[in-house]
Amino acid sequence: MPLSRSLSMTSLSGLLPAWEEDELPVEDLLLFEVAWEVTNKVGGIYTVIQTKAKITVDEWGENYYMMGPYFENNFKTQVEGCEPPNPAIRKAMDALIHNGCQVHFGRWLIEGSPYVILFDIGSAAWNLDRWKGDLWETCNIGLPYHDREANDSLILGSLIAWFFKELTDNLGDKPNVIGHFHEWQAGPGLILSRSRKIPMATVFTTHATLLGRYLCAGNADFYNNLDKFNIDKEAGERQIYHRYCLERAAVHCAHVFTTVSQITAVEANHMLHRKADVVTPNGLNVKKFSAMHEFQNLHSTSKARIQEFVRGHFYGHLDFNLEKTLFFFIAGRYEFSNKGADIFLESLSRLNYLLRVHRSDVTVVVFFIMPAQTNNFNVESLKGQAVRKQLWDTAHTVKEKFGKKLYDALLKGQIPDMNSILDRDDFTIMKRAIYATQRHSLPPVTTHNMLDDSKDPILSNVRRIGLFNSRNDRIKIIFHPEFLSSTSPLLPMDYEDFVRGCNLGVFPSYYEPWGYTPGECTVMGIPSVTTNLSGFGCFMEEHVSDPAAYGIYIVDRRFRSAEESCNQLTQFMFSFCQQSRRQRIIQRNRTERLSDLLDWRYLGRFYIHARHLALSRAFADKFKMDPMAPPKTEGFRYPRPYSVPPSPSASLHSTPHHSDVEDSDDEPYDEDEEAERDRLNIKAPFVLGAVPEGKKKQPGESGN
Repeated sequence: MPLSRSLSMTSLSGLLPAWEEDELPVEDLLLFEVAWEVTNKVGGIYTVIQTKAKITVDEWGENYYMMGPYFENNFKTQVEGCEPPNPAIRKAMDALIHNGCQVHFGRWLIEGSPYVILFDIGSAAWNLDRWKGDLWETCNIGLPYHDREANDSLILGSLIAWFFKELTDNLGDKPNVIGHFHEWQAGPGLILSRSRKIPMATVFTTHATLLGRYLCAGNADFYNNLDKFNIDKEAGERQIYHRYCLERAAVHCAHVFTTVSQITAVEANHMLHRKADVVTPNGLNVKKFSAMHEFQNLHSTSKARIQEFVRGHFYGHLDFNLEKTLFFFIAGRYEFSNKGADIFLESLSRLNYLLRVHRSDVTVVVFFIMPAQTNNFNVESLKGQAVRKQLWDTAHTVKEKFGKKLYDALLKGQIPDMNSILDRDDFTIMKRAIYATQRHSLPPVTTHNMLDDSKDPILSNVRRIGLFNSRNDRIKIIFHPEFLSSTSPLLPMDYEDFVRGCNLGVFPSYYEPWGYTPGECTVMGIPSVTTNLSGFGCFMEEHVSDPAAYGIYIVDRRFRSAEESCNQLTQFMFSFCQQSRRQRIIQRNRTERLSDLLDWRYLGRFYIHARHLALSRAFADKFKMDPMAPPKTEGFRYPRPYSVPPSPSASLHSTPHHSDVEDSDDEPYDEDEEAERDRLNIKAPFVLGAVPEGKKKQPGESGN
């Protein structure tokens, strides 16, 4: 049947020029993408494969399939069961089913509705010992009985390799099969497929090396000692040597090895001993709004909802102006050092000092959205929202009576006496409401009861720096140790709405192979802080001439000491606090303009190149690619916005005291005119992974 092809693969809306497309004969190919997180949300890989599905289905039509583990609840809630359209796939599934292994097929109910093939690990667990023996005979990797995750990954991999063997036997020479495997949990399927000489092209993508994550979590000076680690010894001491061996074997068995960022390619070169063939950055399925600048209205609406929460949380201590209050946040897995929460808290302490010394009228409320172990909501936090609701009801009742009397007086042609329009009972009600807001304790730092708050890293550091939400502090901290949900009785907002309402996302990560959180901020038009040790930060440095002008602040954590990085982060946040309201609106416009750069319609191109390269290596007689030719995956270079002054300091106020309505001293700005001029100046002077002109290549760094 003819395959539907999307125009989005050949053209990009907004600023970016069109790609020169490199066609693959998808009608003669089958593409299988294998990951532990297909229909199974565990971490960031779920976001990668879910958001990428739409453009892949547009390109491949019914020749694209995802593969992963079967979990009954996930299947019932996310998958619509159906029959495979390809008879060869049906036969391969039946071969496994007739041998007692359950395989399920359907459409994943996400955008693009891709086909999924899910393997029931429990139904095949009786084969585990035999498959462990096969793995040992194949590559001398032994798995301990107590590592449930590694054992499950071997069962899944064995089922997938078995499926591919049956499928290729049924298909013969046509169509050819491409298998794309994500992360070490999918590695056994790739290893066994290659060892059994199954005729297929293979791609392996690592989103973070196993050992790298462990070493960074242990506070090792990782990037300055990449070439000094004894890899086998370090993996053995952390009891992950067998997992590391699976990961390294998969990397070396694949026809094409890819990483999600250049910084991860450098890491993988040392940890896994293979240079990445292609860097495949993570994208998002960006949806442009029909009305220009609608994201500014969404920001205003969501910000009002956050302000309501803050009114309740700080009742009795609400002596700061909410109209001059900025909302910062950090979110993600609770990895205190890896995610940069340590340097963020220290910088907040210094920012608090600067704002107090300069007598700034700006207050910053900082949210930490990181899931930790709790036993319930904090009673004081719930009480705050109840008090706020009671005050609102009281004000509404008095307003109704006041409005009716005012209306009656105006109908009679009289200006009412303001002393008589409210009676004694009204004043009594209002005074009781005011007394109800009195509080003898400081507003809580955390919204939940922590199971072990004395050892919690965030709370321990809050105690160290002394930011307890006191009246004279300009920095207020709220630790929300749970992912956000619109059904929460405390802060009823989904994460996306919450991000839209904030002013700045701060993600000063030390170990972040990509970094979806700042990327999500960017496509929603919210400025963010990232680092040059995150894949996102490196990507922006490579593509944008002046990231800070577009609201992407990049902290140098690679070539500076921790003290210098902390000072730089503090200065970024202090400069942001000095901006006027108009400057923040201009910056949000520019930030949102970068969303095209993070769209899968652009970044999916790197996956196309990886597949083509794998086919040329697996089936050299059918698919030709000059190994010496540079890849066609050229990147684009955004210029500095033309209205930004040459010196960064020229656009900032000399004093933090300013008016939100002052416009005369701000830079000249017309959003449409600036966007059009920048569109004409976008260049494509490099290949992704190349070192920009004038910058020396660092030791251990390799261009792809």
